[in-house]
Amino acid sequence: MKIIILGAGQVGGTLAEHLASEANDITVVDTDGERLRDLGDRLDIRTVQGRGSLPTVLRQAGADDADMLVAVTNSDETNMVACQVAYTLFHTPTKIARVRESAYLTREELFDNDHIPVDVLISPEQVVTNYIKRLIEHPGSLQVIDFAEGKAQLVAVKAYYGGPLVGQQLRQIRAHMPNVDTRVAAIFRRDRPITPRGDTLIEADDEVFFIAARKDIRAVMGELRRIDETNKRVVIAGGGQIGERLAEAIESRYQVKIIEMSPARCRHLSDTLESTVVLQGSASDKDLMLEENIA
Repeated sequence: MKIIILGAGQVGGTLAEHLASEANDITVVDTDGERLRDLGDRLDIRTVQGRGSLPTVLRQAGADDADMLVAVTNSDETNMVACQVAYTLFHTPTKIARVRESAYLTREELFDNDHIPVDVLISPEQVVTNYIKRLIEHPGSLQVIDFAEGKAQLVAVKAYYGGPLVGQQLRQIRAHMPNVDTRVAAIFRRDRPITPRGDTLIEADDEVFFIAARKDIRAVMGELRRIDETNKRVVIAGGGQIGERLAEAIESRYQVKIIEMSPARCRHLSDTLESTVVLQGSASDKDLMLEENIA
């Protein structure tokens, strides 16, 4: 494939390295000539110095017949405009953009071919926020991944002594939960993967990965370990983009406090969030923790 990557930073450089190793035709665009020289010396790729949203720069990079544009510069606006230019002038089939600002991401109607033509949106902060939110929703889980728009989930838990299914064969799941449709996808035992079969015994300390409907996750977890109490209070150390997004996502269901060092950031969080308590200070301050009854 002929792929244009906008941005030669850590993400763009790593992406170029992986894609170039798979015999793709890669061109990297960036305003930083030193970064481009470093990539060009290490990889079998083309480089173009310039602002990636400009039509002349995209044409120089080969946008006329490119299969894909991946815009991962440090500017949301540059990434979005580049996708618009690639779609309008060069009819690039696939356009991927990193957009980090939540003010854009909460407006889903922005991103379609009639407005800003981005086929795939990447938001690292939102990915992390969603991941932490799912772990908070399922206390005791090691990993939670959504499928089918969140209707089903893949959950990893560590099996403990006392779980009803610990020491029994996997086929007993159906007998224990006749009204729940679940499947064990993988088991890790002492850091080694085991292919799950009907006669596989679940042992204590196994990491069991199962998939089930969202509404049944807690019931399945209860077969493998003691169910932890539902979280009620959440303390977030750091009020950056991820901390703010997480608080906004969960403050309607939990008692949330954010600890943030910057006075200006504290004022912003207090003005933006509805019910989250914002504390100025350091998360390592023991006196603050005791004063606010944070264990």
